[in-house]
Amino acid sequence: MARTAFLGLGVMGYPMAGHLAGAGHEVTVFNRTAAKAAAWADEHQGQHFATPREAAEGAEFVMACVGNDDDLRQVCLGPDGAFAGMSKGAIFVDHTTVSAQVTRELAEKAAEAGIGYVDAPVSGGQAGAENGQLSVMCGGAQDDFDRAAPVIDAYAKICRLMGEVGAGQMTKMCNQIAIAGLVQGLSESLAFAQKAGLDVAQVVEVISQGAAGSWQMVNRHQTMDRGEFDHGFAVDWMRKDLGICLATGDQIGASLPVTALVDQFYKDIQKMGGGRWDTSALIARLG
Repeated sequence: MARTAFLGLGVMGYPMAGHLAGAGHEVTVFNRTAAKAAAWADEHQGQHFATPREAAEGAEFVMACVGNDDDLRQVCLGPDGAFAGMSKGAIFVDHTTVSAQVTRELAEKAAEAGIGYVDAPVSGGQAGAENGQLSVMCGGAQDDFDRAAPVIDAYAKICRLMGEVGAGQMTKMCNQIAIAGLVQGLSESLAFAQKAGLDVAQVVEVISQGAAGSWQMVNRHQTMDRGEFDHGFAVDWMRKDLGICLATGDQIGASLPVTALVDQFYKDIQKMGGGRWDTSALIARLG
């Protein structure tokens, strides 16, 4: 069992930290909204602190799951940042979906302080976090990964080292690129079924057993058919992720025409007031 800290208790971080505690690890937490950190500590018999540095002091592993590049820098750097409280030999594990650029930047800072760094973005959504069934894609040194993987296993269905620092974030970009086109295709399929007067449930029962089947189809078709989107991964966050994908595509010379198009479709959803709707809300454009 390890002494761990978890920074960021949103819809993903809160249950992920809970799985660490449930596995027997000693867990301290930090959250910008202190009341949520206090609630987590009460529920899981852990400790919460007012700064990332305090939460990270004495921890062998410090996990983070925050919002974006700037949020990650804030919890890592400065006199109250996690790096200031971590001991040499400790490992920082970042579960946030951020740019590979900030990942490499922070990994350099960590190395200067003698801290290991593993970028480990996740896929599986809120349900995956709550059920401890996340797909975790990692970048970093083999030794750091080998030490961190048994701890990450508390909430992972699969955890793989994809390459050096930054490779985890690049793999997560592949994930988001694939999802963007898939959800748009599913939206068009279900909207077509509705307009054709077909029973959507029956359509999905049949086509999900063939080549068209997907996690999104199985888990989202009912709420998409009903026009319910108050759950899951928010459109605002998806646009943040797709922005990272598109910028990185420009940097490495990768063409992402469908991703760019779907990003604009998500912009339409935001204009409809759906920034906090689930990503499956793409079907709302087609009504």
